[in-house]
Amino acid sequence: MRLWYNAFAMDIKKFVRPNIRSLTPYKAKEIPCKVKLDANESPYVFKDALKVLKSIKTNRYPDPEAKTLKKLISKYFTVSPESILQGNGSDELIYYLITTFGGPVLYPIPTFSMFGIITQAIGEKRIEIPLDEEFDLDMDRILKAIRKERPKLIFLSSPNNPTGNCFSSERILKIIDVTSALSTQHSARSIVVVDEAYQPFSSRKGFLPLLKDYENLVIMRTLSKIGLAGLRVGFLIADEEIIREVNKVRLPFNLNSLSQKVAIEVLKERKTMQSHIRSIASERRRLFQEMTKISSIRPYPSEANFILFRVKDSDRVYKDLLSKGVLVRNMKGVVDGCLRVTVGTPEENKTFLKVLNKEVM
Repeated sequence: MRLWYNAFAMDIKKFVRPNIRSLTPYKAKEIPCKVKLDANESPYVFKDALKVLKSIKTNRYPDPEAKTLKKLISKYFTVSPESILQGNGSDELIYYLITTFGGPVLYPIPTFSMFGIITQAIGEKRIEIPLDEEFDLDMDRILKAIRKERPKLIFLSSPNNPTGNCFSSERILKIIDVTSALSTQHSARSIVVVDEAYQPFSSRKGFLPLLKDYENLVIMRTLSKIGLAGLRVGFLIADEEIIREVNKVRLPFNLNSLSQKVAIEVLKERKTMQSHIRSIASERRRLFQEMTKISSIRPYPSEANFILFRVKDSDRVYKDLLSKGVLVRNMKGVVDGCLRVTVGTPEENKTFLKVLNKEVM
């Protein structure tokens, strides 16, 4: 038995598809620290929403269609429930989109890593277009790739992670216009997915109002960044035809009862939610202003709930911050020489700034 096991273990890679064999998994490490500012999470908890936990019947399956939740989302965003699809976070929805429409899949880099990881995992072609020097979309290269490669899906995260900026609205509109025209001419859809995970913290309005004008536009949203990261609640908003097709590959009961119930209560607490968002945006502005006073670092303007900043010897600064109990994200290999800090509570931000000032001087 042991000999058979060893032989199988030695040859296991031969059974793995080539695209999986070369895949690097997403690494989400849990590192003990006093001040956790590495994962773009909200520092605020909706304590009152947790009261509904007592009413959850754990012996019953959750609502497979998440009807009550979708009804609230439809009211919140003024769209029809039929134009919404729920997901176990944005990751699952990205997986569904690529499974449904296939590739090639185009996206700028650096951006949310799951676009590339899921594309490779499914076995579709990736088209990665570097951002320009201003962290904006390189339109010449993107439009050239669209016309040559005919991507089935284009993912645009705005505000973008990890850069924090919103892409130029005019450039996004140009991409939507071009793909819409090509779809008409060649009867082959190019779906443009605008990932608005961080839009609640932005001064921009987002692209939801354009859904009625473009059938090939999909908006992706999540509740993770506003305080529900532990529940994994995401959703697509798109033309009903797109939602019907993507729903075919959705796993049954994909959003559990706990997540649905708490999300419903949080969406009812609209004033509290907006208050949390305003506090984070206000702290972001203050944090950015304080960071600009430190001559040895360069913070980049952000419309999200985090700030990307460049620093000399980023590896050393990262380790020094962690040794003092402050955890940020080292962007080595993504944006070399940069670290990313999540906006925390005023107290957490104060601690971060105090330690940062000492470590970079």
